[in-house]
Amino acid sequence: MVNENEKTLEGLRVAVQMEIDGKEFYLKASRESGNEMGRKLLENLSIEEDLHRQKFEQIYEILQQKKSWPGIKLEPTRRQQLKTLFAQQAEELGTGITALTTELDAVDTAMDMENKSYDFYKARSRTATFAAEKDFYKAVAAEETEHHKLLRDYYEYLKDPVQWFQQKEHPLMDGA
Repeated sequence: MVNENEKTLEGLRVAVQMEIDGKEFYLKASRESGNEMGRKLLENLSIEEDLHRQKFEQIYEILQQKKSWPGIKLEPTRRQQLKTLFAQQAEELGTGITALTTELDAVDTAMDMENKSYDFYKARSRTATFAAEKDFYKAVAAEETEHHKLLRDYYEYLKDPVQWFQQKEHPLMDGA
């Protein structure tokens, strides 16, 4: 019979592999991106995935030794940086961008990956043995939601930049 600690460690092994896979996907997609904004956004998301992996590995090592979830927090300091990066790049590129179908497909795949990661981390938070574990998985799930939102925004921008600017910039039409 598998004990609770082994279940927790197995969940961490899965999480580490998900983050490795995400990082590799984002790096590959960034190299294949047809525009600077896509490259920067996807590269930054690969960094986020790597930061998550590092935290999971740190927790794994501590759990193997102590058998208790450590008080490690996920610091969501990069979230605003990613939003700002996207907004700045969109402003610079304006509406004169065309997206290849492959780029839209890559972003769609990335959104699906983020959703699956979110589902996994939410499920782990519900079955967590330790309170700190529950909080940590909730925090990672929240970051995956933010990644999905950024990707959705980028997808909409690529599909129809003019419509995206109208929705995001809310231009006033005063008839003048």
